[in-house]
Amino acid sequence: MAELHVIGQIQGAIGFPSQNLFCKWGVVAGRSWELLEGLDSGQTQLDLAPEGEPVVWAHPLDLHYACRGLAGWPKLYFQVWGQDIHGRNDICGYGFCHVPTAPGQYEIECPTWIPEGTAGERMAAFFLGGNPRLKYEEVVYTPGDRFRLNTVSAGLVQVQLGVIVKDFERNHVHFG
Repeated sequence: MAELHVIGQIQGAIGFPSQNLFCKWGVVAGRSWELLEGLDSGQTQLDLAPEGEPVVWAHPLDLHYACRGLAGWPKLYFQVWGQDIHGRNDICGYGFCHVPTAPGQYEIECPTWIPEGTAGERMAAFFLGGNPRLKYEEVVYTPGDRFRLNTVSAGLVQVQLGVIVKDFERNHVHFG
């Protein structure tokens, strides 16, 4: 079978209103993909960055897949969470990016967003905290209903990836 290795790290984040952040992450792939080694989800540590500095997580990623075809190429998805001075966690952004399809080293900035919410939800968030959340988190990385959401841009998640492919030609898995 053809194999894909993805090695790198979730470096950190920039552009969020909070500097006290952590990230929940995951990888999704289609039915023709099998995760041989590595974790397909996890969470970074909390980092409180100085004002004006990027949040640094340096969280390792190491994935090894086997595949029978290109359909369902792996995607990384992110939930960035902030923690206030009382220890309460609140969503600060959702985002996803595709794993690059060509071998090489990549520096990726993944844009994130949060649901805009209704006027009542925005007012409650202003006075009480608590951004609107998605009812179904799969909408972040599935193409179906995402276009119906009203969203507000959040910050960027910075990812460094090394992509290695093996035996794609030998197993007749072609990119084009």
